[in-house]
Amino acid sequence: MPITTYVFDAYGTLFDVNAAAQAAASEEEHADLQAIWPQLAADWRRKQVEYSWLRAVARRHCDFWRLTEDGLDWAMAAQGIDNPATRKRLLELYWELAAFPEVPGMLADLKTAGKHTAILSNGSPTMLAAAVKSADIGGQLDAVLSVESVGVFKPDARVYDLVQAHFDCDRTEVLFVSANGWDAAAGAGYGFETAWINRAGDPVDNLYASPHHVLPDLTTIPEIT
Repeated sequence: MPITTYVFDAYGTLFDVNAAAQAAASEEEHADLQAIWPQLAADWRRKQVEYSWLRAVARRHCDFWRLTEDGLDWAMAAQGIDNPATRKRLLELYWELAAFPEVPGMLADLKTAGKHTAILSNGSPTMLAAAVKSADIGGQLDAVLSVESVGVFKPDARVYDLVQAHFDCDRTEVLFVSANGWDAAAGAGYGFETAWINRAGDPVDNLYASPHHVLPDLTTIPEIT
């Protein structure tokens, strides 16, 4: 079947999760972050994702904002930072994440082609609404789907079920796009066609399924039909 519905993970896929730490490091009052912000951002994101897996397995679900705070606290501790003002600023900036440069044009091309577009994310509805507003892409999305409606994080199949339930489509009509290799693999195992946005050039994970497409960025997504 042709692809009718293009569904995107949010954080790290549409929105640059490193932008908060980078922006804080550019501010004079947080100049101590200048040398360490890349590692801080990497640790923050890694722990945020790891905690989502552990909570899903343990059936201890919580709001994704809690994971964002917990991940940052670990990352700051790993860098020896104990500064409430820095923590507060980093969390403020997470509500204002920028989209990657190619995102608006890519989404516009999909809408021009008559395709459905959506976000499917671990993020809470309030977090996602803020990110979509900050990036000014709300007019190019048909739906913003959050795991909060099922109370479990990816890669639980109930999360991927949300796409078919919302769009009343077959899973073979969906292209699921994620910058997380494990997420793209899980989507492929579920039955979606998937694209992994591999900006870092990492190897493919050795899992039970593999992404159908591995791309350096989102630019060519509209070419997958």
